[in-house]
Amino acid sequence: MRLSADQLPAALSRSVASMYLVSGDEPLLVGEAADLIRTAARAAGHAERTVFFVERGFAWDEFNNASHALSLFAERRLFEVRMPSGKPDKGAQQLADLAAQAPSDIVCLVITDRLDKKASEAPWVRAVEKHGVWVPIWPVDAAALPAWLRARAKQMHLQMEPAAAQLIVERVEGNLLAAKQELDKLSLLANGEAISADLVLRSVGDSARYDVFQLASAAAEGDAARALRVLLGLKSEGVEPTLILWALTRELRGLWQAKERERLRSAARGSGWNMAATPSTRALSRVKRLPLASLLAQASHTDRVIKGIAPGDPWGALMGLAGGLAGALQATADSGRVAP
Repeated sequence: MRLSADQLPAALSRSVASMYLVSGDEPLLVGEAADLIRTAARAAGHAERTVFFVERGFAWDEFNNASHALSLFAERRLFEVRMPSGKPDKGAQQLADLAAQAPSDIVCLVITDRLDKKASEAPWVRAVEKHGVWVPIWPVDAAALPAWLRARAKQMHLQMEPAAAQLIVERVEGNLLAAKQELDKLSLLANGEAISADLVLRSVGDSARYDVFQLASAAAEGDAARALRVLLGLKSEGVEPTLILWALTRELRGLWQAKERERLRSAARGSGWNMAATPSTRALSRVKRLPLASLLAQASHTDRVIKGIAPGDPWGALMGLAGGLAGALQATADSGRVAP
């Protein structure tokens, strides 16, 4: 049968098949699926584990002999075949035969990279799918990563705010292993509380002399000299441009929201601005003089520069945005400032 990674735990809780194939290019998810199978096999008494690395010139006859030989200690065995290419060549028939008629004391786990259409239609793969279990692992789409992170947090009995999940996604750039490491670290810092965007930013800023919040606050209050000094400090300490842009955009959203509340004479907080900061009194005194629409457009352009979509230097674009928010710089063709 063919199962998704999400279906695998329930299937293992019912019974352990004689053969599994786990394929995919996402190391974290492939590794977790393989760990589940190993754990279930051990629980079923398959305590003796033998690992085979299939490379050029691999001796398939030795694998065949080992799979049909009796265990020295009369134990059930787990055979793990690591075959990155997904092409067993001379061993294809042996894998197909093992899938169809595996000895009762063996569980075989085959781990490969992603199988393309041609490889997935190979007879040995079809044999595993028919007689055993095939778990194809697919990458998590970028748009689904925030929901994936929040689901992982829920499994750890943690709550994660949508803004925090989005920030982690922007930091790890699709690397699920890095995302898991971030989540593990944040679970310790959260101390049972919900994981917020502020906590994500602090987890980076705690080890830095300068803080992205200091930069955003100084710029919003019009202290250009301090804002640019903090920005240079963040650059020297290797803080990611994405985090700095996040903090500046968060401050801009807070100022915009405050301005709109005043115009509408309402204290309502729009759902689209749930990542906004709460500006200081000094920053609020500058709201009417700030070209917020232009600055938000400039922040959007800076994001494209950081991602390499638009030409320019990320740090120059950040300097232009921070200086513009602080009122120290005028829009120029080179500053990354976009006209409203």
